[in-house]
Formats: sequence, structure tokens, C-alpha cells
Amino acid sequence: MGESVFKGTEIVGTSDTSFSHAIEVAVARARQSLRNLSWFVVKEQRGGLQQGRLEYQVTLAVFFKLEPGEQPDANGD
Repeated sequence: MGESVFKGTEIVGTSDTSFSHAIEVAVARARQSLRNLSWFVVKEQRGGLQQGRLEYQVTLAVFFKLEPGEQPDANGD
């Protein structure tokens, strides 16, 4: 497999169905923008109320593999 470098970012997914659906929504959207998405960590789960209805919210740290020659920004972003 060799040596690899990964970069991470934090995202929030929401759902009116469940926490697991909020995770699926967030990961599906991240896949549209991030190449080589490799794993995620659930950092926080919380609930909200939107117009009196439950909203499930999850904060995820998502990580993707940097391609050869690709460098993280100098400030770590």
C-alpha cells in the first residue's frame, strides 16, 4: 500500500428522519466534492426543532487521501 497522507475537514449533516440518515446525507454530499473520501468520525450528535418538528444533526470529521503531489494548505486547510 505504501505511504499515504490524508486531510480532514468537518461537516454537518441534517435529517428529519434519524441520526443515521443525517450521517448518510452528509457522507453522500461530501462524496460529491471530495475525491478519495476514506473514512469519517462522528464528533457530535444533537437535535433541533425546525417549525416544531425534530431535526437530527450530526457533526462529522471526514478524511480523504491526498493524491501524489497534492499538498495541504500552509495553514492546515
